[in-house]
Amino acid sequence: MTQAQINPRKTPKQARAKASVEAILQGAAHILQTGGLDHLTTNRVAEVAGVSIGTLYQYFPSKDAILTQLIREKRALLLQELQAATASMQSEAFDDTLAKLLHAAVSSQLHFPKLSKTLEYVENYLPLAQETNTLNAQINDTIVAFLTHHGIGNPEVAARDLVFALRGMIDGASLSGETDVQALYLRARRLAKGYLF
Repeated sequence: MTQAQINPRKTPKQARAKASVEAILQGAAHILQTGGLDHLTTNRVAEVAGVSIGTLYQYFPSKDAILTQLIREKRALLLQELQAATASMQSEAFDDTLAKLLHAAVSSQLHFPKLSKTLEYVENYLPLAQETNTLNAQINDTIVAFLTHHGIGNPEVAARDLVFALRGMIDGASLSGETDVQALYLRARRLAKGYLF
């Protein structure tokens, strides 16, 4: 599979075109959330989105391109929320920033758990390794800066360990069908503070 097969054909410029693309992505997300990957076809997405198949193909060459865009948007939102969580760390307590970071991580996974699990599965066969490495580095840099600011020893290793441990806990909770964001947040906070202090 090539990048051309997973990248959008063009970027919408006008409001109507942007609305069509957004409807396509929301339609695909709805199908994945309610029916799963087996129910996702370009024809079904166009139907749910209320656009013609021709309109869909103007922007997305395949269903893999639609899936890729959903993954990219989910990743961008997670990174944005993690970076926003640390934006005020110079003037707030460690626990306050940690709470925002953990809420962002937990909510990203459990807000739409079936969709999240499906997109993580799809990531394994799409050619996204370079983008994944870039995202992981950006997340790691955000956590390193937070830990460094608060004087945590060996922040690079601590950040890596913490991200992997929390990802395992959060992914495991999602896979087991857990939906209680607050309960998972409290366990994630206990894990993070237990490791760091």
